[in-house]
Amino acid sequence: MIMTNAPDHILIVDDDREIRTLLADYLEKQGLRCTTAADGREMKTALDRHRVDLIVLDLMLPGEDGLTLCRNLRAAGPHVNTPVLMLTARGEDMDRILGLEMGADDYLPKPFVPRELLARIRAILRRARALPPNLDAAPVQHASELGFAHWRLNTVGRHLVGPDGTIVPLSGAEYRLLSVFLSHPQRVLNRDQLMELTQGREADVFDRSIDLLVSRLRQRLGDNAREPEIIKTVRNEGYVLACAVTPVAPDDEAS
Repeated sequence: MIMTNAPDHILIVDDDREIRTLLADYLEKQGLRCTTAADGREMKTALDRHRVDLIVLDLMLPGEDGLTLCRNLRAAGPHVNTPVLMLTARGEDMDRILGLEMGADDYLPKPFVPRELLARIRAILRRARALPPNLDAAPVQHASELGFAHWRLNTVGRHLVGPDGTIVPLSGAEYRLLSVFLSHPQRVLNRDQLMELTQGREADVFDRSIDLLVSRLRQRLGDNAREPEIIKTVRNEGYVLACAVTPVAPDDEAS
């Protein structure tokens, strides 16, 4: 008989045994399945043995830290698209930004209440399932030009090149936002994540300028605001660059 509606499997990676036990007990009472690991070695063993739906990963770990482990997950392998929720001890801006740049789906500063962790886990899983499962959410590597949907972003001149070769200038804010989308193609990013990655310490948690910037980018790209094809809105979740991104080799730029 085929089992359906299996509970989501959460892997908790934290070197504090008390925290691991507390979080696992709480999440299992909420209907989730949990496996725990104390470091990167145990995390890799657990990933080899189990199907995992989401990893709760502490930033400060003995040996390989959380940033390194997250970066390695996103580089290649069967778990490249497994969602990661990063736990940070200090909650500093740079920790959060680095975590997101390494491919974490969200972050949560310590101390926190388990209920907030549960809410963030559920939100991440919703976002992860908002797109078809065959899409590659791994960040792309930096290149002098990145191609997407017949457009190119020149990362040296910081401008767009249209399908007909026309150069489209971008403001600093527009360039930063588009760079974030191109670094995380086909991955749903919520407004808070976009604010962190584009503005960092200057971000205002109540600022909704991201919506305006997205609207301006769509205009630059000729993307229909009512039925966008490039930067799509995921209802109640955020935005997603809904196309593949590829580095453009110098020999290809004229083609």
